Amino acid sequence: MDIQRLFDLSGKVAVVTGGGDGIGRGCCEILAAAGASVVVSDINEEKAEAVAEGIVASGGKASAVACNVIEDADLVRLIDTAVNRYGTVNVLVNNVGIGGGGRENPFEIDMDYVEKVYRINVFAPWRLCQLAVPKMGESGYGSIINITSTSSADKEANMSIYASTKAALNHLAANLAYDFGYYGVRINNVGPGATNTAALSSIITPELKEKMLRHTPISRLGEVSDMAQAVLFFASPVSSWVSGQVLFVNGGGSQTLD
Repeated sequence: MDIQRLFDLSGKVAVVTGGGDGIGRGCCEILAAAGASVVVSDINEEKAEAVAEGIVASGGKASAVACNVIEDADLVRLIDTAVNRYGTVNVLVNNVGIGGGGRENPFEIDMDYVEKVYRINVFAPWRLCQLAVPKMGESGYGSIINITSTSSADKEANMSIYASTKAALNHLAANLAYDFGYYGVRINNVGPGATNTAALSSIITPELKEKMLRHTPISRLGEVSDMAQAVLFFASPVSSWVSGQVLFVNGGGSQTLD
């Protein structure tokens, strides 16, 4: 058995949202290492360009696109740019997301906040799927990976909007698998637990970390590489008969703070 072939993305084109840092950057780098041409999109164009330049410097293929996922014109331009530069879209990683962090007291947030989180976390991924799937079908290869969260299954105070958007993404994929299977396109979700990113580092304390690890059998926080490797599994041919699924990458437990 040719193991390398099962993870080979040579000749494939991947689009990653929120690719400028954190999990998104890790996804860009591992997909490029597997042979894909990667379109690194981010609201911060400088960050996207830095990631793309790093991939090219390492011998890979990548380019950057500025994209604000709230703007429909940006979503259309993102997919069009990928097609114009590389010929098609084969892999879509809907990574960008906001909210959570235990800061969603239902009596302190307003509807503008609720709408923004849903537009970024749910509506934008759905729209990008709508734009990308026909291209994937035409190309003969398609895989969509949404980055959700263990919050989609956990229950905590002050997390209702973020957690519900991630739960929506899980059910979205389960249903869209039936719509997209006709085109030969798979859609799956990766649900990270607490992951060592700049965003987490800005709020975590030793006390918070200790609480997070109380219910984590593999007693450490997740790394970006853990999440990126799960994304590679879903993106590559090794998972060719897997669709509509959620893979929680969380050390076997839950990093809630109770």
